[in-house]
Amino acid sequence: MNPTTLSRRDALLLLGATAITATSRAGGVPGDSIYQLHPALTDQDGHPFDPASMRGSPVIATMFYSSCEMVCPVIFETVAQIVKSLKPSVRDRVRVMMVSFDPERDTVPVLKETATRHGCDAHWSLVRGSDADVRRIAALLGVQYRRLASGEFNHSSSIQLLDAEGRIVKRTGKLGEIDPAFIAAVQSS
Repeated sequence: MNPTTLSRRDALLLLGATAITATSRAGGVPGDSIYQLHPALTDQDGHPFDPASMRGSPVIATMFYSSCEMVCPVIFETVAQIVKSLKPSVRDRVRVMMVSFDPERDTVPVLKETATRHGCDAHWSLVRGSDADVRRIAALLGVQYRRLASGEFNHSSSIQLLDAEGRIVKRTGKLGEIDPAFIAAVQSS
């Protein structure tokens, strides 16, 4: 690939991957793993949350903001459909990590209420963090977002499957319906 023809998205992904590789720590975590980041996140129960705590399990990862009235509720619905469609033995191992890109409004109580409203169980972690940490996660996941003057967000919408080592192994942009290829990837993880 000619570096002068990189799109902004490709450049951000490359920058994120480079930062992760540069910050690699001992412990055998692959350089392209989200588990290299160690962001300071908090979950919907107010507990510190390190994505590396999910190491060893397949993880369905995506981003959202709670006050979204259009796409984000569909993201929640789609993830719930994915989880529900899994074989019970796989469903018991899968974890869900949903990262808010609106930490200003998505406080712990708001995340808790959002989790309750969407029927999220103990396998789901709705998390928030600093703008810098969330941007690093977004770069790795390939999610783009920007705050609009109205306070709402313009954002891409995708759902990623992370393997047991925290690497993206499958991605889907299908929302509101099941993506059979994504389900197959989760079932085989």
